[in-house]
Formats: sequence, structure tokens, C-alpha cells
Amino acid sequence: MSYQFGKSSLKNRAGINPDLIAVLDRAVEISIYDFGIPQSGGVRTAAQQKELFDQGLSKADGVRHKSHHQSGNAVDVFAIDPETGKASWDHEHLAVVAAAVLQSASELGIEVQWGGLWKGFCDRPHFQLGENHGIVE
Repeated sequence: MSYQFGKSSLKNRAGINPDLIAVLDRAVEISIYDFGIPQSGGVRTAAQQKELFDQGLSKADGVRHKSHHQSGNAVDVFAIDPETGKASWDHEHLAVVAAAVLQSASELGIEVQWGGLWKGFCDRPHFQLGENHGIVE
């Protein structure tokens, strides 16, 4: 089955780096689980980033340590639980989505890092362009 992003996800990814959008578009086509982009999953202001930091949901405070979200070089996603049809941040669901995102990035030759592979702070919903992608903060 092939999926595509709904209106909310398309709105929530506005301002994201076009290379990352290309990766996501291909990934949603090939993923065995549908997925989307939550309201705070795309580009963030410093204030939005600080709020997530204060809630313990990010290691970047938005001022001293800026997030890749602030420059449009990162995105957070949620999976759609295949049984309930509802948004899911379950490890197994996000791992399936991550496999599709990483496969897509490989196909397109775009370096993408998955926060689910980070040591110390595992951030399974998070994907960002790789350090060698030539991103400018």
C-alpha cells in the first residue's frame, strides 16, 4: 500500500529543507505504516524550541543550543498505528517508519540521521539532515 501526506502534515512541514521533504515524500510511499508530521514537528521558533526544552522533550534550548528544527533541517514524525488508525509514538511503529526514511534517504543519496540511533538521548520521532549534507545554520 502506498500512502501520502494529509493536509495537516503538508502544512506542518512548511519551511523544511527541500531535500528532507523529498526523503519524506519517498518514505511515505514505501513505508508499510502510514505516518505524519505533528504540529510542532517541522520548523520551530526559538520560543517553541525553548518550550519543548523546558518540558524535557529536547536537549536544544533554542537559544544557546539551537535545534536543527529552527533552520528547517529536521523533522519529527508520528506513526499511524495500523490497528487503531491513531497517531503512535510506539518504538516498534517508529522503527518501521525509520526504516522507510533511511531507505528513502539512501535511494536519493541524501544523508539523514535518525534520533532513534543516538546514544544518551534517544529521539525516535526525529530525523535531520546529516552533518555532511552542507547544511547552513
